[in-house]
Amino acid sequence: MSSRSKARKRAVDALYAAELRDEMATDLLTATQESVADRQNQDEIFDFAMELVSGVLANQIEIDELLSSLAQNWTLDRMPALDRAILRLGIYEIAFGNQVPAEVVISEAVALASELSTDDSPAFVNGILAGVAATRKPI
Repeated sequence: MSSRSKARKRAVDALYAAELRDEMATDLLTATQESVADRQNQDEIFDFAMELVSGVLANQIEIDELLSSLAQNWTLDRMPALDRAILRLGIYEIAFGNQVPAEVVISEAVALASELSTDDSPAFVNGILAGVAATRKPI
């Protein structure tokens, strides 16, 4: 798994846990980084994860509006919390990040949904993020 894939997983973990605990995702990510400080190559992973989490938090209102508009027959509250975290991250990267091609973001998000969430989640995540990608200009 690449360091960017690991960073995305760390970011999703922080966003998900923060929502469940009603805490700041950046604080949880920092605490996790401190707990694994003895491992090699963690700085690159956590630097990118922090960039992602900070970007999601800075743009969450717009991200949630876009997510709500694309998720037909699904309110944000009705979505599994893990899917919301994956989708928020994916929407941030596609709509606001401009560093990674949308196809890569979608593939990574679908992989996270396959690994971490329900059987229906990968298709749901793919559909929403494909909708976001269709409305944005390529890099």
